[in-house]
Amino acid sequence: MNMRIKAMLALTCAALVVAVPARAGVEDEVRALQQEWEQIKYRKPAAEQEKSYQALAATASGVRAKYSNRAEPEIWYGIIVASYAGAKGGFGALSLAKDAKAALEHALQLDPKALSGSAYTSLGSLYYQVPGWPLGFGDDAKARELLDKALAMNPKGIDPNYFLGDYLYRQRDYDGARKALERALQAPPRPDRPLADEGRRAEIKELLAKLPAQ
Repeated sequence: MNMRIKAMLALTCAALVVAVPARAGVEDEVRALQQEWEQIKYRKPAAEQEKSYQALAATASGVRAKYSNRAEPEIWYGIIVASYAGAKGGFGALSLAKDAKAALEHALQLDPKALSGSAYTSLGSLYYQVPGWPLGFGDDAKARELLDKALAMNPKGIDPNYFLGDYLYRQRDYDGARKALERALQAPPRPDRPLADEGRRAEIKELLAKLPAQ
């Protein structure tokens, strides 16, 4: 079970790599969180990630408390805690996933359009990767609903298309998965997020390679 939960959460938050505007204040602090998250996810060995995410989650908790009326810190707190859950694994990961879920739901209450609808993408990815009842809150139908909302807000984004592709792959809709993943590869690059783009594109290509030949 530990490995199953860890594997299901490993992609989450996934993810999300939407650029933050270069303005002073909350944007600077959120940008620092996302840059550190990138370094952990795409540069640190897997064995070192759990402690690094744990420390970053503590930092993100302070940022969200400082800017309690802003959705962006809530989104990144949710992303970081979900990533911590994926690195941790086991039943302890489920409590972290629930914490991430609550933060992302709060972000949607504050501003559903924040970071191009990233809360929808992260929350949707949690819903299809976390086990369902009675162990967790996983729900494939809810996941698809949230991912569709994310795509409606950011149809060319690399992350919403990637996570839809991963969702469809798990549903064995291989044609749909291929289309979504190919759209993800065509997403315009983000000049201020080269590491995130590089890492996500590698994940997309890895998933495409798993699809059955046409």
